[in-house]
Amino acid sequence: MSSEAKDGRKRLGAWGEKVAAIHLEAQGYQILQQNWRAMAGAGLRGEIDLVARAGQVLVFVEVKTRRGRTSGTPEEAVTPQKARQLLRLGQQYLLEHNLDDAEWRIDLVAVELDGYGRLRRCEHIPNAVMGW
Repeated sequence: MSSEAKDGRKRLGAWGEKVAAIHLEAQGYQILQQNWRAMAGAGLRGEIDLVARAGQVLVFVEVKTRRGRTSGTPEEAVTPQKARQLLRLGQQYLLEHNLDDAEWRIDLVAVELDGYGRLRRCEHIPNAVMGW
């Protein structure tokens, strides 16, 4: 993949995360962090796109943004492997922040654009990843 294509994907992903954050805030969620990565030495790769709070529940949010459906739906991008990674990252977040007793879950926000780059859908799916 060319660096130009990678830059385009990064911009699309960042835009989708912004749309997701606005959508969640409109539903009463408090966004605590964006693009959280585990501390160096934790042995984990990857990031949690959004860390939010809904009442007393800590919500780790995976945002998947797609332009058209040539590469499938955003929901299809959360494979069992990705789900396991998100669960490990969520557990690491709790460990690093001394939140062992916190109630938490992993949600998905699916963002889709049409062929003209207009927002087609922004859908919040609570508990999208559960104990894979």
